[in-house]
Amino acid sequence: MNKKKNSALVVEGGGMRGVFSAGVLNAFGTAGFDPFALYIGVSAGACNLAAHLAEQHNRNYHVTTAYSATSRFISLLRFIRGGHYMDLDWLWDITISECRLDLDRIFSRLKKGKKEYVVVATSIVTGLPLYLVPDKLTLEHYIKVSSSLPVLYRTILNVDSIPAMDGGVADPVPVIEAYKRGAKKIVIIRSRPSSYVKRKSHLSFLLPFIFRKYPGVTEAMKNRHRVYMEAVDFINNPPAGINVYEISLPEGINISRTTKDMKLLEQVYMAGQRAGNDFIKKNADEIEYKFL
Repeated sequence: MNKKKNSALVVEGGGMRGVFSAGVLNAFGTAGFDPFALYIGVSAGACNLAAHLAEQHNRNYHVTTAYSATSRFISLLRFIRGGHYMDLDWLWDITISECRLDLDRIFSRLKKGKKEYVVVATSIVTGLPLYLVPDKLTLEHYIKVSSSLPVLYRTILNVDSIPAMDGGVADPVPVIEAYKRGAKKIVIIRSRPSSYVKRKSHLSFLLPFIFRKYPGVTEAMKNRHRVYMEAVDFINNPPAGINVYEISLPEGINISRTTKDMKLLEQVYMAGQRAGNDFIKKNADEIEYKFL
């Protein structure tokens, strides 16, 4: 990481809840606010960061409303019949065809600014996080792997011959990883309210059966709530000399990872834009100019 600008931008995933971070990043991009040297994204958060780095500020809201919020992508009936609940194959094919990320722009900006972009996935073999640094040839695949929710997307994808899945299983809020990489000012965009407490899944008893070939990832999924809350504790109680700035989904908004309600998605996106603009007004000078 560029030691002169040791700040990081970390973006949580969350399926359709990611429309909030898309709104925040639209505000950042429109305002030209981008002092970060390190970017770490999980699932939808990794997708939103890619569009941010490409300076395609409205892209992911368009992807959400034109493609993701349709029955062609999310379908319970298809899932019951043995297919994907979330058809990532279709989504990736159509968005690459009709509104592809500007890969040249992404990697030109990263190289010029000596910046690092990390996509989080989970090894199905070990259950440990994979912190992937993409290039132009691998970026689209890496963010697809990071977005491949277990069970809801039935295909197992690979990264360098390692079967992998959604990064939110092993490291859903990778703020500690940003700290380990040297960041002293960390901005975290969460797709949950700041008061959210993650509980153990009521369906955890099914995991040994579903993933019986992969005990490592079964254990990771059982412990996901603990890992999540460890990250929340770090956000609320960072080490001395570390500043963490949280931008979180406003309280009282009932959006899920599979929401298709267009009015609600627009509401959350606009809430993200407001939160992003408010953050810039309050914190831009400190983050841009007062690196520790």
